[in-house]
Amino acid sequence: MSISWGYSPKIEKYIPLADFPADKYLIVARQAIENLGWSLSHVSESGLIAYTPISFQSYSEEISIRIHGNFAVVKSECVGIQMLFNDYGKNDLNLEKFFHEFEYVEFHLKDVWEENLYKFHQLIATQDDRYFEKAPLATKNKIKNVLFLFFPQKGYTVTPILILVNIFYYIALVLFSIVYLRYQFVRNGSSYDPDFIEALKRIALNFGVNQRNLVLGGEYWRLITYQFIHGSKSHLFFNMYALVYLGLMIENKLGWKKYLFIYLVSGICGGLVSLIFHQEGVMMGASGAIMGLYGAFIALLITNSFERKATKALLMSTMIVSVLVLINGAFGKRVDNAAHIGGFVSGFIFTYLLNYKWDESFEIKSWARYAVSVLLFLMFFSGVLHFSPKYGTEEYRKLRETFNGNMGSLNSIMNLKISLPKDVKLTSIKQDGIIPMERNLVVIKQMQALNLKPEDAKEREEKIKLSKASHRAVMLMYRDIKADSTYRYSKQTSNALAQVFEILYKSD
Repeated sequence: MSISWGYSPKIEKYIPLADFPADKYLIVARQAIENLGWSLSHVSESGLIAYTPISFQSYSEEISIRIHGNFAVVKSECVGIQMLFNDYGKNDLNLEKFFHEFEYVEFHLKDVWEENLYKFHQLIATQDDRYFEKAPLATKNKIKNVLFLFFPQKGYTVTPILILVNIFYYIALVLFSIVYLRYQFVRNGSSYDPDFIEALKRIALNFGVNQRNLVLGGEYWRLITYQFIHGSKSHLFFNMYALVYLGLMIENKLGWKKYLFIYLVSGICGGLVSLIFHQEGVMMGASGAIMGLYGAFIALLITNSFERKATKALLMSTMIVSVLVLINGAFGKRVDNAAHIGGFVSGFIFTYLLNYKWDESFEIKSWARYAVSVLLFLMFFSGVLHFSPKYGTEEYRKLRETFNGNMGSLNSIMNLKISLPKDVKLTSIKQDGIIPMERNLVVIKQMQALNLKPEDAKEREEKIKLSKASHRAVMLMYRDIKADSTYRYSKQTSNALAQVFEILYKSD
């Protein structure tokens, strides 16, 4: 058993017909396919197409037989996206089964040729002989090698442009980062800038990643630009791999205008859903838009845009891949599943609105379909922006770190030695107690100016109590030591310190 590799793994065999009539070859092939339990999708004078059942390794394969002159071209090709870019030997096994069954059928039909020929010619007279040009894998078959994937052609116009934009955007981001890295080495010698990671984040922000507060602050353009930014070569590669597959399968069905509209709008909707669930951090990548195309693919399949037998195989393979992506998003690290779900659902809905025919006798104009789709999109867009508060989560986190750092200085004054001179004790309490606690009062005022999510707001209230209690305690400690060099605390001071420890204990 040989394994076929490639973007779309397949195996082709050229069978010379010699004196064997083409119509007889197709009759035998058709019967062999039915005997094997494969779903026959199309048969005509020029050939036939069938689909194998869903299998774990490659979901389904398309079996096609084309008559070219005095040859029959027998091909088995994987329908869905193939993990690890190989067919696990399924295509070779399919052809082996086919040719074995072919010999068996040929032997048993030799005495009833005339009857079968008559029925076959009656059947093909009613079939569309141009179906091969519209078959699900028709556009994929035009791709002669990997370079063809980057050049626009009929039925595959927008996809290569989107691929090139994603690649160039990634290259630009990498080059800019490299230039900045060299600049840092020149400026700081052999060491990195301590804020180098923060600087890289600023570069990503400048290139247009999705970030909640920036988008809610009016930078809506990020909902488009984030779709073209990728964090690594593998991130870019696997997204573009899926995009190529979807482009080859559905762009010719939708037309380039609908296809581009669904891609961008699904990406925007995915970005909006993402910022609902992510109060901090940045989001990037084309996966939201690509999941929108998966949703579009399923919408096309359930609205009979593909031939019925082909629909079953394509629907199963597409659903399996979609579910695997969502499961990976649910359990994988640094995977934005909110964008995946938002893109998938929006892609399905908009494709349904743009493509579905509710009544054969009533044709809805294309502009009306777009108008409804745009109106629905704007309602969702404005709803998310209106009901999504702008939280100061990242600013609060920085202030919290500063607050906790100031609180840490209290440790050095809690166990001051009695033998220390009075002025040393007072200086220590002032430097490690009063000044840091006064700084925390300022930090608290800055925290109070922020709009926080409920859990952060609750924590802030505890820190407000702690800041007041700790400031009062250190001021009382300073008063007591200044009045009594034996370092005895008054009852009031002891109660204030107990209150500080109580608040700290509850917060832990």
